[in-house]
Amino acid sequence: MSYVLVFTESYDRRALRWLKKHPELRTQYLKTLQLLEANPFHPSLRLHALSGKLQGVHSVSINLSYRITLELLIQDGKIIPVNVGDHDAVY
Repeated sequence: MSYVLVFTESYDRRALRWLKKHPELRTQYLKTLQLLEANPFHPSLRLHALSGKLQGVHSVSINLSYRITLELLIQDGKIIPVNVGDHDAVY
């Protein structure tokens, strides 16, 4: 099954701000997005559902320190990124 990333304006602003702070992670970030679109269940992404106040949101790893939180709409094949940052910033 093919998935489509759907970017919101608020996510784009967060991502641009994050990329300005961490330009060295741009390649890893883009690779994560490509892999997410191709196969969100790939083991290296470490996709997992969140709980508590973030119930209904999932998280994938860019690396050991940084994450992307997202809404994963399986039935529509859409993935909507919500936030990007370190563990404390996105949770």
